[in-house]
Amino acid sequence: MTEHKTNLKFDALNIHILDSVKDFADRLSAALGDNLQSITIVGSSLTEDFRPGQSDINTVLVLERLNTASLNAVASLAKPMSRKKISPPLLMTQSYIERSRDVFGVEFLDFQLAHKTIMGDDPFASLEFDKKDVRLQCERELKAMLIRLRQGYIAAAANKKLVRDILISTAKGTAPLLRAMLWLKDIDRTARGIATLRKSTEEFSVDTNPLTTAIKWRHEKVRLSETEMENVFESVYSTVEQLSDIIDKLKV
Repeated sequence: MTEHKTNLKFDALNIHILDSVKDFADRLSAALGDNLQSITIVGSSLTEDFRPGQSDINTVLVLERLNTASLNAVASLAKPMSRKKISPPLLMTQSYIERSRDVFGVEFLDFQLAHKTIMGDDPFASLEFDKKDVRLQCERELKAMLIRLRQGYIAAAANKKLVRDILISTAKGTAPLLRAMLWLKDIDRTARGIATLRKSTEEFSVDTNPLTTAIKWRHEKVRLSETEMENVFESVYSTVEQLSDIIDKLKV
């Protein structure tokens, strides 16, 4: 445990998450001991999109062994994690990461773009990906998103709040896919959500404004009529449909 603590690196972390991350890292070191290989912060808590008190802190833990004991050790920290807005961490082994590049390229590319390893070796910096694998994942995810939109709309039964939540989730989910699509075209990416949508509008000639609108709803209280909500749904659906067509035809 002492060795873990002396190797902790907190430089460049957002000041708003610093104390929470320090406490979490200390608790993890105590709970997991030598089984804990690395702790990496990923996602919006490292960008200007982070909203203190609202945004979650996301982490990836690389363990030497994944077993029930390690799950129980992390589960024992559920309450302190929740109080500090730390989401349940992703638990992986280094072997799992290496063998999953072909199926989780979109996620790992996002981790590469916005991550900070505060303990141990960086598990993502040196990863390389096959563009054909990433393109296929983007196509599969976007086409599955269309199915979820249709099913979700039916299940919501015109409940505006449920439709709103579906649209927010969809818009949020498109950001990493769009970043992967930009990567496929060798275009510089940003880790910020709305900035990604703007850049995608330019590069793919598709209107991402409906997605921007839905993302902003996460932090805004909006009251829309049934007709207005239907219009936004149709616009978001149309945007995702266009993106699925673009990735379907993209040559890599």
